[in-house]
Amino acid sequence: MRLLMVCLGNICRSPLAEGALRTQLAQRRLDWVEVDSAGTGGWHAGEPPDRRSIAIAAEAGVDIRAQRARKLRPGDFAHFDWLLCADRSVLRDVRAMAPAGATAQAALLLEWAGQGDGAEIPDPYTGDAEDFRRVWAMVDAAAVAIAERLVRPR
Repeated sequence: MRLLMVCLGNICRSPLAEGALRTQLAQRRLDWVEVDSAGTGGWHAGEPPDRRSIAIAAEAGVDIRAQRARKLRPGDFAHFDWLLCADRSVLRDVRAMAPAGATAQAALLLEWAGQGDGAEIPDPYTGDAEDFRRVWAMVDAAAVAIAERLVRPR
């Protein structure tokens, strides 16, 4: 199983989701699951996550400092099974970027994790630490649900 977390710039939501999911998968020894993250835009390519994302993840004991932002690539549509998107606009953009013959499926991350139909992760970039904490709570709950889903497939 290969899962790609996707947001806009790959410095806030998707790195947090990647870090939370990696942690949950490691705790359950689900080493057969590959997790990565990317953004629909390349504005921050090569940069670490936003300092606020790093701080909020660290509060939960998760180290995401080594992650580096990257833009979604055409090859991702063949390599990954699921492209799990932060919100509807990201999902729309991901679907529009899909090359011919793409095999990956795209869905809203929270919805795929069973966190509610149409549930979206708000972009905390222009917000404060509390906005990042709310996003962490959402992606951490989703990560727990995804790990449980993978332990006990439907």
